[in-house]
Amino acid sequence: VGRLPVGGRPARFAGTEEKAMRKEEMLRYAAEAGADKAASVSVRDIPFDPSFRELCRQNACGQYGKSWMCPPHIGDIRELIARAQTYQNAVLYQIVRPLEDSFDFEGMMAAAHEINRISLHLRRMLRDAAPEALVLAAGACLLCERCTLPDGECRFPQLAAPSLEAYGVDVSRLCAACGLPYVNGANTATYFGAVLFNGEDEDA
Repeated sequence: VGRLPVGGRPARFAGTEEKAMRKEEMLRYAAEAGADKAASVSVRDIPFDPSFRELCRQNACGQYGKSWMCPPHIGDIRELIARAQTYQNAVLYQIVRPLEDSFDFEGMMAAAHEINRISLHLRRMLRDAAPEALVLAAGACLLCERCTLPDGECRFPQLAAPSLEAYGVDVSRLCAACGLPYVNGANTATYFGAVLFNGEDEDA
């Protein structure tokens, strides 16, 4: 048990060393974890935007300040972006789920929980293969039914995943760079996650 390290990088699994991974391998891991589609991109081509933190402060999702994985507790956004940029490669993955209609909040939440389960599964799969990889999920961390804030430290710092938005990633622009659709038609919910890693074949 421990507080998330300053700067938001998940805790390293005990007894592990950083390992290089080819992007084809990471794409396979994303598929095995349950993603519908995935694409690779160089981290230097990821569009980061520090102004996203102001959107978080507006608290439209109601989670600001309520989770170790959300702002402000996840850390300063410029420090997070700088930390993300220490990686070489990234794989963006997505799921697309049908909704009954545009007001199907239960369907949206079910899809949100699913992408976070996929991200958690991916993080577990990478314990040995890429222990230093940074997994970013969608929205607030849903690992625990209730976060330990404000009374305790993060229960699972090795598994909890911050969101793409918490790291300032402009997902819509990233989708364009990766060739993945950001919107998949009426009455669908599309959610994204990403894993940043160091590999032997950095994207050109």
